[in-house]
Amino acid sequence: MSKVRVRFAPSPTGPLHLGGVRTALYDYLFAKNQGGDFIVRIEDTDTARYVEGAEDYIMEALEWCGLIPDESPKHGGEYGPYRQSERRDIYDKYLAQLLETDSAYLAFDTPEELDEARKKAEEKGEVFAYNYITRNQLKNSVTLSKEEVQRLINQDVPYVVRFKMPVDRILNMEDIIRGKFAVNTNTLDDKVLVKNDGMPTYHFANIVDDHEMQISHVIRGEEWLPSLGLHYLLYEAMGWERPQFAHLSLILKPEGKGKLSKRDGDKFGFPVFPLNFKDPVTGNVSKGYREEGYLPEAFINMVALLGWSPANDREILSLPEMVGEFDLYKVHKAGARFSKEKAEWFNHEYLKTKTDEQLLAMLRDVQDIDLEATDEKLLKIISLIKERATFVKDIYEQGKFFFETPGEYDAKAVKKSWNESTPELLNALSAHLQDIDFHPENLKEELHNFAESREIGMGKLMMPLRLSLVGELKGPEVPDILATLGKDESLRRIKNALNNIS
Repeated sequence: MSKVRVRFAPSPTGPLHLGGVRTALYDYLFAKNQGGDFIVRIEDTDTARYVEGAEDYIMEALEWCGLIPDESPKHGGEYGPYRQSERRDIYDKYLAQLLETDSAYLAFDTPEELDEARKKAEEKGEVFAYNYITRNQLKNSVTLSKEEVQRLINQDVPYVVRFKMPVDRILNMEDIIRGKFAVNTNTLDDKVLVKNDGMPTYHFANIVDDHEMQISHVIRGEEWLPSLGLHYLLYEAMGWERPQFAHLSLILKPEGKGKLSKRDGDKFGFPVFPLNFKDPVTGNVSKGYREEGYLPEAFINMVALLGWSPANDREILSLPEMVGEFDLYKVHKAGARFSKEKAEWFNHEYLKTKTDEQLLAMLRDVQDIDLEATDEKLLKIISLIKERATFVKDIYEQGKFFFETPGEYDAKAVKKSWNESTPELLNALSAHLQDIDFHPENLKEELHNFAESREIGMGKLMMPLRLSLVGELKGPEVPDILATLGKDESLRRIKNALNNIS
């Protein structure tokens, strides 16, 4: 295999998890860094767990992240079909080869018979496994005559196809991330390759597909590491060249122990899926990063650093910059702990790089916000708020006072900034503001001069003025607030505060 070809092979059994996004991202970065191809293959052989709409969701999520496949069910390619359910004939051909070489066998055991075998093992204090020992005591083509096997097939007795694990062999394996290790085949069971409905399991289908699609590197989660021995042996049994393997460590809970789950997201208030997902059966909606207001470039940057560190510990990288730096050999062995605060930090950093015009367009698109202000006014507000905002919607939330006159005043702020001399001070300021230009720089100078003429500190003037304009002691510089509100609205708010604060 001379050209690098990698595949992301999700199952359409639900929304795409954060860990799946990271796998797809590392596939993409590695392929593009090496001048190779990034393939998406849908592994939909688990018909019992298939979820309507999940495949479309996966493809949309990848596109939102900027991970556009070179080949996929949507984009086509010369190695299709790219759905396993459409590749039955291919699997049947290679299954026949495995059976002919005695690398696999038919097993006719019923669920009840297997339960009985499991029960007997438990009575002896043992754990049942269908392996090199028990296969010689069960109902399969290893123990049955050819005539009996054919009779059962003719009678349409259900059966599965199992791999025939070699006995007492030391299997030496290698992983790009984890290095070299070995396993004794006696510790491995005879995994099912084809289910009794004729559909292949992951183990068999993905080996065949990876060979047929000329996959050079398999990048996947560490949960598949125990299956690596079986996959090595399947490649050997078929006489095929093996791809190189890289097994990614888990993305951990915020507290650092255990795999990150949707339950953790619900508990700590963050999504674990890239997009909102509505369960077609229950109607329940799981939150997504897109709908929560995350920028795709911030999201993908955050995901990239959950297990990989660029040179010089850089944290902000565009997708092309990640492609240029990515090295599969520098992916961490240890699990990466997820941090909601870090995710928000990334979004804040990327938000700051957007132009005011870009943010205006995004703000207009935010649902549940009815903005009647002119673009000119909104651009002024955006320029004042964006440095403090984490999400686009924060520009509205943190600048809500620009759109709404305060209906009430923060009690602590009133106690801190308002006294018996404040009404006279603000009345005098209102008279002063009547005849001046409301440009920020001019307002800054005039407010300073006013305070100086009254022989008071700026804090004594600015705190009650800010409270009058905002309703609390927060927001941008007071001259900027005054200039954005305009003279008439500013004077109206000062009067309103004088009438409502005792």
